[in-house]
Amino acid sequence: MSNGSMISLQAADGHTLGAYKAMPSAKAKGAVVILQEIFGVNSHVQHLCDEYAADGYVALAPALFDRVQKNMIVGYTDFTPGREAVAKLTEQMLIADTQAAINACAPAGFVVPIGYCFGGAVAYLAACKCDGVAGAVNYYGSRTIALAESMSPRVPVMYHFGLKDKSIPMDGITKIKAAHPSGTYYLYDDADHGFSCDERPQFYDAGATKLAKARTLQFLIDVMQ
Repeated sequence: MSNGSMISLQAADGHTLGAYKAMPSAKAKGAVVILQEIFGVNSHVQHLCDEYAADGYVALAPALFDRVQKNMIVGYTDFTPGREAVAKLTEQMLIADTQAAINACAPAGFVVPIGYCFGGAVAYLAACKCDGVAGAVNYYGSRTIALAESMSPRVPVMYHFGLKDKSIPMDGITKIKAAHPSGTYYLYDDADHGFSCDERPQFYDAGATKLAKARTLQFLIDVMQ
């Protein structure tokens, strides 16, 4: 059961977007901006926010597809609408919308974007271009490979990659490491792309998910000190 609610954010260029926000029950340790997969701010993304709120963090998931279509949710069987939406979003749009979410979280203290799939690359982009972030966490963001050719993070970043993920081959990980040699990299031998989404049982890896989450929580503690 979700404990959060949808709110509105305004980006610096005037665009208004939705966001799912979950609050901790006690004083916040800091905040996380949960960056969506290509499926939108769906029940899985909302559940991630609820989990991080239960861990003591303000958690906010901006609806990055709102510039294309408000409240857009893409099903797990046909990715085409999600890919088409991503193709219409520029880096400037993604930076503006992610920055709006970061700014909204700022009263909680340190802010760390955590992104999955498409959102993993957006987390990398935020680490390079956004203000007010203490670090970032990138779960299997295959689009990171292209970003790494032209930009490097300004803050600590933790990366989680599955070695069975064909969209992020080892030479791609090598390119990311070249752009960010000081990053923290974790590779999961038996995990595929999307291993942390329990709504996609064919890809979900409970063991890798639990380990990656524990490492991420420790990363939050380390960078927010």
